[in-house]
Amino acid sequence: MAVQRYFVSGQAQQGGIVAISGDDAHHIARVMRMKPGDGIICVFPDGRTAVCEIEQIANEHVQARIVQWKKERSELPVRIYIAQGLPKGEKWELVIQKGTELGAAGFLPFEAARSVVKWDAKKAEKKVERWRKIAKEAAEQAERTVVPDVRAPLSFVELLAFGQTVDVRLFAYEKEARNARHAALPALLSRLRPGGALLAVFGPEGGFSPEEAEQLRQHGFSPCSLGPRILRTETAPLYLLSAASYEWELRAPSGEAERA
Repeated sequence: MAVQRYFVSGQAQQGGIVAISGDDAHHIARVMRMKPGDGIICVFPDGRTAVCEIEQIANEHVQARIVQWKKERSELPVRIYIAQGLPKGEKWELVIQKGTELGAAGFLPFEAARSVVKWDAKKAEKKVERWRKIAKEAAEQAERTVVPDVRAPLSFVELLAFGQTVDVRLFAYEKEARNARHAALPALLSRLRPGGALLAVFGPEGGFSPEEAEQLRQHGFSPCSLGPRILRTETAPLYLLSAASYEWELRAPSGEAERA
């Protein structure tokens, strides 16, 4: 059985002691029914990872001790942020879960002109808390060393402003697929360098309005196709992340050194 992994909120204390509380402590004590002497993996806020041994379990507070530091390399060498017009149902939660497994650095929902879903500010805190929990659990399952940043919904103006903080900006536009312009995505991915950041923007079920597409262009976002087929709104971000994984992890595993 795989060793359970937990993202801890603080650094190790003197003597390599790790304190775990909250939902993670409950999971260790009540769900997994672990006992002193059992091993877990702790991931610290700085991304470092350690094999730890549980020493005490009391009142849903767990104390463990670091046994050995681990060297892990499970993160993409580039940061990819996924922005999406709020979709219907549980599609956004699916994108967060699977996108985390595929290596996304962050998720930015936004209120698009054609979004059927209207953001309920009264339920905002609980919704965002749930999204962040989904990302954390997916990061643990995927053995990542970083939990993606999950934002509360942005306005379209705020999304455009965030785009100015990254190195490469693109938006998936179905008209590009119909025009058979499939070379843009590989070219945009190749512009990234290790440590660089890319923001990929996806529309809701109805796509972008002409006005949104024009504003994205004016703010330096490149329209691109995701192949010759029209993808569902929840599929498109996963396609892009898979393409990025191939470009940076499978096609040329030593690509960081070659491109630096």
